[in-house]
Amino acid sequence: MFKWRSIIDHFKQMKGYIAFGFILFFAGMVIGGTNPAFRDFLTSQIEGLRELSNMIDQSNNPTLTMMIVIFLNNAIKSIFVMYLGAMFGILPLLFLVVNGMVVGYLLKHVAEQQGGGVVLELIFKGLLPHGIIEIPAIIIACAYGLRFGVLAFKGLGIVLFARAKAPGIGREMEFFVIRTVPVMIILTISLLVASIIESTITTWLLSL
Repeated sequence: MFKWRSIIDHFKQMKGYIAFGFILFFAGMVIGGTNPAFRDFLTSQIEGLRELSNMIDQSNNPTLTMMIVIFLNNAIKSIFVMYLGAMFGILPLLFLVVNGMVVGYLLKHVAEQQGGGVVLELIFKGLLPHGIIEIPAIIIACAYGLRFGVLAFKGLGIVLFARAKAPGIGREMEFFVIRTVPVMIILTISLLVASIIESTITTWLLSL
């Protein structure tokens, strides 16, 4: 289960889903940055993040609190979207698009209020240091959730129309679930590293 060769081989098998995950995320960024129809919804999402940030700032140890909150938030959501993707892939699809929309809307809002130079500074100082780990980790988790959804559709089709093939899809599902275990551990560690970077290096860079 934890052999690196097996893990790498399975990542290669998942490359189509991972690529599709990146496409969904960046499509969400475009939608969030260009479509005013979602402004109220995205503004409420930003306000929720601002309230969380204020709560962290008021804690006794903001840096530690920030690290714990970010890590738990990302890790729990990633595990949920990976395994609840079994509900036909709906949750990971929405999760990717909505998170992309929030990022796109935030960048557009900053550009309108403070100019393109500040947006570039926000990207390089506020997003990339931790986002280069965090965003791919979340997208990979969602990609596995999407694969889970495809297997669920496949299983439903077999149950309805080709029950003789049910043992085959059962074994395929079992193999996939086993392969998600080391992936989940790797993603959790990656998100922990990203949360440490965001609560220290990213915060320091933005304060310069």
